Amino acid sequence: MSMSANRSLGVDPPVTMSFRPMRFREAQPNGKSVPAREPTRHVHRMRTRQRNELMSELADIQSTLRMADVHTVEVAIVDTYGHLRGKRFPVDHFLRSVAEGGCHLADAIYIFDLHNDLVDSPYINMGKGFLDTHLVPDLGTLRIFGHRPGYAVVFADSLEPPHHLHPIAPRTVLARQIARCRALGYSPLVATEMEFYLCEADWSHTQSHIQYSSLTDRSDLESVLLAMRLAMIDAGIPVESSNPEYGPGQIEINVQYSDAMTTADNTALYKSIVKEIAEETGLKATFMPKPWTEPSGSGMHVHTSLVSVGDRAPAGGEQPHEAASHNAFASSEDSPNEVMSQWLGGQLDNAGALSLLGSPVPNGYKRVRPYTFAPTHVHWGLDNRSVMCRCTVGAGNANRVEYRAPGADANPYLMIAGLLAAGADGLERGADPGPMSVGDQYDDPGDAVPLPANAADGIAAFEGSALATALGEEFSTNFVLMAKAELDKFTEAGCDPIGDEVTDWERDRYIEFT
Repeated sequence: MSMSANRSLGVDPPVTMSFRPMRFREAQPNGKSVPAREPTRHVHRMRTRQRNELMSELADIQSTLRMADVHTVEVAIVDTYGHLRGKRFPVDHFLRSVAEGGCHLADAIYIFDLHNDLVDSPYINMGKGFLDTHLVPDLGTLRIFGHRPGYAVVFADSLEPPHHLHPIAPRTVLARQIARCRALGYSPLVATEMEFYLCEADWSHTQSHIQYSSLTDRSDLESVLLAMRLAMIDAGIPVESSNPEYGPGQIEINVQYSDAMTTADNTALYKSIVKEIAEETGLKATFMPKPWTEPSGSGMHVHTSLVSVGDRAPAGGEQPHEAASHNAFASSEDSPNEVMSQWLGGQLDNAGALSLLGSPVPNGYKRVRPYTFAPTHVHWGLDNRSVMCRCTVGAGNANRVEYRAPGADANPYLMIAGLLAAGADGLERGADPGPMSVGDQYDDPGDAVPLPANAADGIAAFEGSALATALGEEFSTNFVLMAKAELDKFTEAGCDPIGDEVTDWERDRYIEFT
């Protein structure tokens, strides 16, 4: 993918608000909250100023919504599997009550499996009454939909009593790792590459063969892809390109990089828009990591780099130098610099545990096979698509690490959080990535460690790991319980978690719901 902006698209940044109301204690890298201080005259003045700024921002939002003839605002969060959940509000009620005061939703959303069955959890259960989680809109994330006139969406943070960020909420997990990186002096920039299959209404292939990056084969599908690209752009998602991928009817749409939270928001919204547009045109879209036995699976490649805290991350169509940012990985050498090496080393060292975040359901491990462009071992290389971490160096501000292991069904908030935690661990320890891998790593991986090959191995690698500790006890315990419950259903259905065959049961369970 390209990390450069595509100015020809005329992409505007999402609606942004410069002030974010502080209604809760901020996330810290250690997972704790900042203790409230005793009120002082300065604090009272600060709160008065914040209140005035909030009123100004709400007035701006009201003007924006009225000018766009918005009648409904969606307040959205993501569940553990990365699906959008929330509530829809008439615009008047949103402006009068929800924009400032938030709304509530049962915390059971964080223990629903893909078919909305509840998973037993010590933190969220009937014994505790399935408490309300307080959703506080992050007003800077407001987006106006173009493909659904009259609708807007805003992402929300999830709070538990007494106004602490909910430790199991994916947005919280990511926010804490962003804070950890900032404590080390860096702000992470992230981009995701998403692959998906565009299918007929009965889930059959829209193509009978592979035509990678063809501009002519099934060109009639371009009208559907155009609708997807335009809908994303209208929603503030800066699309760079789209192309057929290495499967019959498989598509990739690339989006420009941004700060970590914005990229996670963009990716969650991207998946929702793709499914919605496909259905509107009589087709179906799936992010199932391995829908069929033979064709390639679908992945989510995650690109990361760092800029120094204080530098402004690029927005809209800006290039890094236009945003006064400096890539900490930047180097004219044909090898990673020290910061990039340590960041890379951390991701390599934590790759086994990261597998569970990248493959949350057992089907995802069937994607990890030789010569499918999915990595099978823990290694890194320069511009090499047979390795797990594909590095770009010698490109100045475009230097980055591309992590190629996750499946397309991975929750973007959790996968990005895991990669930030792993990278930060590498910086803190001064990790060494070891020697670069060269050539066909499917044919000869050398001494490289294999990635977990099935769900049981992925769970074992994550459970009790340093990565699990970094992401928080409540979240990690809950996530493991959900993974184990899914594996139990998989094996009870007679599916082989180690074999290559993708069964009808897997398609019935995952193709529509990932």
